[in-house]
Amino acid sequence: MSKAIGQAIPNMPWEDKPAGCLDPCWRYSGNPIIPRDLIPCSNSIFNSAAVAYEGKFAGVFRCDDKRRAMQLHSGRSDDGINWTLSPERIKFVCDDPEIGNWEYGYDPRVVWIEDRYWVTWCNGYHGPTIGVGYTYDFETFYQLENAYLPFNRNGVLFPRRINGKWAMLSRPSDNGHTPFGDIYYSESPDMAHWGKHRFVMRPSGGWQSTKIGAGPIPIETSEGWLLIYHGVLNSCNGFVYSAGCAILDLDEPWKVLYRGAPYIASPQTSYECVGDVPNVWFPCAALCDAPTGRLAIYYGAADTVTGLAFAQVDELLEWTKANAL
Repeated sequence: MSKAIGQAIPNMPWEDKPAGCLDPCWRYSGNPIIPRDLIPCSNSIFNSAAVAYEGKFAGVFRCDDKRRAMQLHSGRSDDGINWTLSPERIKFVCDDPEIGNWEYGYDPRVVWIEDRYWVTWCNGYHGPTIGVGYTYDFETFYQLENAYLPFNRNGVLFPRRINGKWAMLSRPSDNGHTPFGDIYYSESPDMAHWGKHRFVMRPSGGWQSTKIGAGPIPIETSEGWLLIYHGVLNSCNGFVYSAGCAILDLDEPWKVLYRGAPYIASPQTSYECVGDVPNVWFPCAALCDAPTGRLAIYYGAADTVTGLAFAQVDELLEWTKANAL
């Protein structure tokens, strides 16, 4: 039987699949879990990352403020559903003032690797690129060199070294609202110098016909890396963001073993279809309880609020293989 490989998170949020639901992914009945105005300065809170931390939960959250500046804030939760966010943005400690000069930051991902929590985000440095930093306690954050030249988005680390190297997925782009986008794999010996770039996959048809990008941290399984990613359709009324699944080779993650043709989730509820940017279902984080295979997926809805959805790893793996392109 297919199974997840990793830690146990027995207290992670969970809700059983509703009776009669045939979809591989289902929404939390209390969505959205984070409103746009949870802290006084926020216009919207979305596209954010949560992880298990000291028996509870912590994370890094995209909070666009009332100037509409894109900021990152830390947050904590006892149950992974009800969150308290710091009212002040994260101020990274950085040895290089040029790199540490904050322009903007958005769409963070967070992952525990070896001895600390690593944070990647879309960082402003003469255009969007991938910022890299870390924290031990979600109080003090340290910033390293940017991973790539501008322009790039959706930098997502793997949760362990692969063949002795740090590994990351990203989506090279342009300086605007990119009308194209393929996913690439890169590796590093030290989290500062990135190379061995390998093509992973490009847009396909339908819901993922315009651009794609890695979502939550890839989940290690007995079948390969389970990758939840977003895809974009350029409709007559603008972009529509949905989510799908692929399975990547464990040792050579640029090799796609299976890739689902249908989406697993798309904007369908009012809070996903109506907001600052309508029609967005953007996954950024997934808690996985390896013994049970339960997944709790955090996603941005309409670039305004944060939603929560659920799935089972074994079901997603079988669904992806059964519905492969």
